[in-house]
Amino acid sequence: MNKVFALVDCNNFYVSCERVFNPKLEGKPVIVLSNNDGCAVARSEEAKALIPMGAPAHLYQDVIKKHNIAVYSSNYTLYSDMSERVMGILSQFTPEIEIYSIDEAFLNLTGFINYNLTEYAKEIRATVKKWTGIPTSIGIGSTKTLAKIANKLAKKNRMCGGVFDITAHPRQDDFLRSVDVEDIWGVGRQYANLLKRNGIHTAFDLKNAPDHWIKKNMSIVGLRTVWELRGIPCIELEEVAEPNKQIIRSRSFGKPVESLEELKEAISTHASRAGEKLREQGLVASYISTFIETNRFKPEDPQYGNSAGWNLPEPTSYSPELIRYAIANLERIYKQGYRYKRAGVVLMGLVPQDQIQLSLMHSARPYSRDKALMNSIDSINSHWGSDTIRLAASGIKQAWQMRRARLSRRFTTNWNELQNVKASFPNYFSL
Repeated sequence: MNKVFALVDCNNFYVSCERVFNPKLEGKPVIVLSNNDGCAVARSEEAKALIPMGAPAHLYQDVIKKHNIAVYSSNYTLYSDMSERVMGILSQFTPEIEIYSIDEAFLNLTGFINYNLTEYAKEIRATVKKWTGIPTSIGIGSTKTLAKIANKLAKKNRMCGGVFDITAHPRQDDFLRSVDVEDIWGVGRQYANLLKRNGIHTAFDLKNAPDHWIKKNMSIVGLRTVWELRGIPCIELEEVAEPNKQIIRSRSFGKPVESLEELKEAISTHASRAGEKLREQGLVASYISTFIETNRFKPEDPQYGNSAGWNLPEPTSYSPELIRYAIANLERIYKQGYRYKRAGVVLMGLVPQDQIQLSLMHSARPYSRDKALMNSIDSINSHWGSDTIRLAASGIKQAWQMRRARLSRRFTTNWNELQNVKASFPNYFSL
């Protein structure tokens, strides 16, 4: 049986999430900024002609004012929750789904022989839009790579109605000729330059490139991409995400930080959040590293950056323990007289929590109590919102937190920030 994949991609996802709760933004230029309100990381279709992707917002203030562009800080809490809602809906349309990113998912439609796949995809698209307000584009192909290409074509051509099925299409090669080689999933910039130097400019050219040359110059990974373009599935659906090999938790500060106490708060917060990620995946860490650095974009300031690591006596996901060693690392590398811009922690040597190798000097600390405490805190924070409970080492005011001056409300996860709705009713009795 021939395989069929669909790639569902949420259009301008961050912007779409903001529009769901502010319909007045429909049809108007909107951008969402990166951490510390730095650069444009998401743009509405109306804004794409006005501000380049990744453009520093402070350099485009005149453009923003002239065109009345709505500007938002990244609201990761809202976007994450909306993503979970979209993925939950998609899982109702097929038993096999791979969540590829916060706004993309592959669906396995193999075996849907009694369905018109284009109409089925339109039903999926309409349901997601009706239940969440998020617009999507859907590409259908006999391989994941072709589904990616079909998705791009669905976005570009309004005649498609947001859905394009490239499987067994009589003009498939014509469509592949319209796709630049650097836009193919899995082909990076360096490989794209290599291919173009050798006369391979489009997806159609790559599809027909000699196997031996591709394998020699792009390895077996590149050869799989070529076979996928030919309709031969080589990349399977990953229904269960691979466990992380490392966890990095860091943020740039909203203002320069100089004191050790503020750095300790930041490092404690990052270590605690990294511990949450470990527990979500049922993992423990064997090694923790702490790093700090100044702002390299301000050469007039003294520059310094350093890191220090520690092999943990026993692998753990217990946040107080992670914080203790992260702070010990920080104290080894901290120097006075510098204005620090960024700090973070890295957890490595990750293993499943049921495969812990105990040390010869195994302590008698009550691990069951530690686990119960962390489970309780995680459960409360999951139900009532992040930071409902946090460890005292993370501080209270956290003046170092990243700048988000244009942050919208957490409409779906915080009782105090729910959407306000006003309704008026006709007075039938005033006759």
